[in-house]
Amino acid sequence: MGTREHKHRSPAAVRLGLLTVSTTRSVQDDQSGHWMAKRATREGHEVVVHKVVKDRIEDIRAGLNGMLNFSGAQAVIVSGGTGVSPLDVTIEAVEPLFDKHLGAFGSIFAQLSYEQIDSAALLSRACAGTIGPAVVFCIPGSLKACKLACKALIFPELGHIVGHLLKG
Repeated sequence: MGTREHKHRSPAAVRLGLLTVSTTRSVQDDQSGHWMAKRATREGHEVVVHKVVKDRIEDIRAGLNGMLNFSGAQAVIVSGGTGVSPLDVTIEAVEPLFDKHLGAFGSIFAQLSYEQIDSAALLSRACAGTIGPAVVFCIPGSLKACKLACKALIFPELGHIVGHLLKG
């Protein structure tokens, strides 16, 4: 079966969790999170939870586990905490939980970022993978980066990825 047929048979709507990692933002002023929620809804997906947690490994893992185990999220976008500062620990919190890594996501995101922000794209450690029957994307928290990741990569493939996970 080809990609077109896979996509055609994939769910059009996915239950999505949005987890923002920040020491300064709240849900009320999470501009990137609100944009992603609005865009996801426009794409036909259901945002089942939108939460902000502190830049601490235990808080990130607790927030992610809650979304995966209690909200029914089939996909989670974790935004923020993907840089190289000692305070940026999203990747350290999430990557060890992956059952399978989607290695191309980070590479393609870096290439697309490079086209927009030149060599500063080196500072992003965006990644994606699966945890049980869900897909998790870790992306930078800036609005520009969230728009790029969601428009170019995440939303065009979200149903396709979840469709594969539902088969298992």
